[in-house]
Amino acid sequence: MASLKRGISDVETGKEDHIELPPASKRRLNGPSISLPLPSFSTPSRPPPFQQPYQLKTFSYVSEPSKSDPSTHVRALEWSNASMKYYVQPPKGANLAYGYERWIKRPEERGRLDGLLEACTKYECEGERRRADVITWRGVITKILTAPYEDRDGWELNVMYVDGTLYFEEHSSEEKLQEKSSISGKQRLMTYYGYAFESYCTSDVPSNHPSTPSNRERNGWGGDVDTNVQWCSIIKTKLGDSRIIIGGEVDCVRDRYTGQPDTFMELKTSISIRPGNTIDEARFEKKLLKFYFQSFLLGVPEILVGFRSPSGYIQTIQSFRTMDLPRMVRGKPGAWDPAVCLSWCDQAFDFIKRHIQDVAGTSNKDNGEAKQPGEESGMVSRATFKPGVGLSVRLLDNIEVEDVMGGEDRVGFLPRWYWEHVKGKEDPVSSKDAPTKRGVSSTGDGTSQKWAV
Repeated sequence: MASLKRGISDVETGKEDHIELPPASKRRLNGPSISLPLPSFSTPSRPPPFQQPYQLKTFSYVSEPSKSDPSTHVRALEWSNASMKYYVQPPKGANLAYGYERWIKRPEERGRLDGLLEACTKYECEGERRRADVITWRGVITKILTAPYEDRDGWELNVMYVDGTLYFEEHSSEEKLQEKSSISGKQRLMTYYGYAFESYCTSDVPSNHPSTPSNRERNGWGGDVDTNVQWCSIIKTKLGDSRIIIGGEVDCVRDRYTGQPDTFMELKTSISIRPGNTIDEARFEKKLLKFYFQSFLLGVPEILVGFRSPSGYIQTIQSFRTMDLPRMVRGKPGAWDPAVCLSWCDQAFDFIKRHIQDVAGTSNKDNGEAKQPGEESGMVSRATFKPGVGLSVRLLDNIEVEDVMGGEDRVGFLPRWYWEHVKGKEDPVSSKDAPTKRGVSSTGDGTSQKWAV
């Protein structure tokens, strides 16, 4: 099956035990919105240090026939590297529309943290989880980092602050999910192009393995696309004083898997740049900002771009070193600066944390309770970004929090089983998981190196 490129959300984990929550009137207080303006680009920014990402654990989402309807597929989480892929050279002129009618597309869902949180309770991650200041998916951090240069798309994040840790999930309303599900045929096809490129570029075995040719179709196709399938890496890093645990999908590895991100690859597609066309060049250089941070955050050293024709055929491929991308755009009109992004993200973390603490502290005082600021049960805030304006944060009211919970067994947007684990209501994991199906399961103390901009 082809490797996938989409936002990662949850896998349901059923837990029957419940904890008693305080009355709603004592749990939440809807507060006013406060704002963090966008940074100035005229003053050079000295970024906070960013620690080189260190992998703690991996897991796989695999695709299985649904028990209720075997004709459809669902995904299941496995503590293995079953979904890991190796890079192989894609064929020249590959047709990115190939296999489109056989695409198994996973339905659009809320961007839950459940799979990441389950990994955080495992042996390899538990100690880092207790020390973390921020836990979320890579896509969320990418949104925050690239916000200073975003001029089109706004976004909303749900935020909780529990035992000194900020948790972020992307907020998706039912209307937004429906909009994503009903995109036009042309948009849907162009979305598929990226998945198809991954299929041409990946294999279950390394390119020098004897079985590689027989595993692939004559046109180089690596397998029909199933967006239930993903291989995920959990890394720890540090931005300024904030210790961060990030989960994200990895497209493939080059030649071999070392247990760390040093052989990871990110696969992308982009429309070909017409010779001498400055508009095409500027458009691609703007794209590189997201390409850069998506790879930078997980420690991915290489990005392979397949440049395609308007009709969806690969014309050229080009490999980029992640750390070279800022130099490629430096000094050009409309250039982006990663230092600005890192400084802004560091400020945003502090801004959001202080807002939650201030509002929660007021609520606790009003209710006559002695709690640490931000520790109220089920308190959820909403961080909203508007292009060209900045970031605002407000506390959600009871009705809004119920909507975030979506009728599921949760405290705020955190699964109840995870809340109980964090609060000591559940025994911590005390042993390692079973060996992985293939590859290496990484453990260790990490490094203090800078993954410098």
